Amino acid sequence: MQIENSTVLITGANRGIGLAFAKAFLVRGAKKVYAGSRDPSKMNLAGVTPIKLEVNSSADVQAAAQLAQDVTIVVNNAGIANFGSFMAEDAEAMLRNHLETNVLGPLRISRAFAPVLAQNGGGALINVASIASWITSPKLANYAVSKSALWSLSNGLRNDLRGQGTQVLTLHMGFVDTDLTKGIDMPKSTPEAIVERTLQALEAGAHEVLADEMTQQVKASLSAEQAVYLAAR
Repeated sequence: MQIENSTVLITGANRGIGLAFAKAFLVRGAKKVYAGSRDPSKMNLAGVTPIKLEVNSSADVQAAAQLAQDVTIVVNNAGIANFGSFMAEDAEAMLRNHLETNVLGPLRISRAFAPVLAQNGGGALINVASIASWITSPKLANYAVSKSALWSLSNGLRNDLRGQGTQVLTLHMGFVDTDLTKGIDMPKSTPEAIVERTLQALEAGAHEVLADEMTQQVKASLSAEQAVYLAAR
């Protein structure tokens, strides 16, 4: 997928990885970047077109798809990550919230924009998953379920959209230095490094990008006798 002269829509574009995506697409020559946010008044990046977009609102999603009929690349970046194990008192509500935003949100966006991508030649869909697609911990248990589901959703969407020529690229990465990871004391990549590897993979026509060394090691270990996802954390 060629980025130069593309038209991009990014969900959750006001901060973190989403903001890094917006900046990187502009640098690489995207013709237009729609920056989706719950509050577009907070988007102050020069060169982008702010758009009101709460991924849990079907009305917002449909309005965005009607407005942005020129889109050729969609980045499903918006998501939540809250701490809590399955034994927590509010575990059921927490899991429901994660699934609503991290799985159903990308599904709503993908369904709404699939016809737009088709009419514009196929284009590409980037789904921001995680190393947590394959490993979990008590602190991030609910988040991990949602990212595992997003991985499966991405694989399903790739099959559904193959016929219209849409490239579906799933991004997996470990901890990234954003607001979402402030309370986690672990080595972290920069958003810029993750985005750069993702856009390289996009232009190379890839279906999956393992954007840091830890994620590459985890994915490689999945078929090992002592699979990494079985280890206590």
